[in-house]
Amino acid sequence: MKIGELAKLTKTSTKTIRFYEDSGLLPSPARSASGYRDYGPEIVDRLRFIHRGQAAGLTLQKVRQILAIHDRGEVPCGHVRQVLHSRLDQVRAQIAELVALEGHLQTLLDRASRHTPTKHDHSTVCWILENDLDAPAGVELTDARGQYS
Repeated sequence: MKIGELAKLTKTSTKTIRFYEDSGLLPSPARSASGYRDYGPEIVDRLRFIHRGQAAGLTLQKVRQILAIHDRGEVPCGHVRQVLHSRLDQVRAQIAELVALEGHLQTLLDRASRHTPTKHDHSTVCWILENDLDAPAGVELTDARGQYS
């Protein structure tokens, strides 16, 4: 099938299909006598696998590794399980960071709701953020000279 047909069937742009080809995710297809790409039906399943990997939060590099294992004639499921465990750990860490950030933002908003300055202070841009000593881990606080507070 031609690239346009494959694109329509898999809901993937022709540009993306070419990118996957160039990236080694898809093998180079045979060419017709007129030079058009001619994809076999197995490429549909491969593209769908790539989409499912991305939907699971895997990078294209990880998907490429899994496909390489498969292409060597090996069963990649053990590797996939390890990759998914690793990805789940990353997602859980991101969630914990976001929960901490949510709490921090709520604290700032609570503080802001208790006081609204009416005069412009030339030494302070916004007191809500200037006096913020409760930032979550990973947020670096510096004073006006760039020194850590």
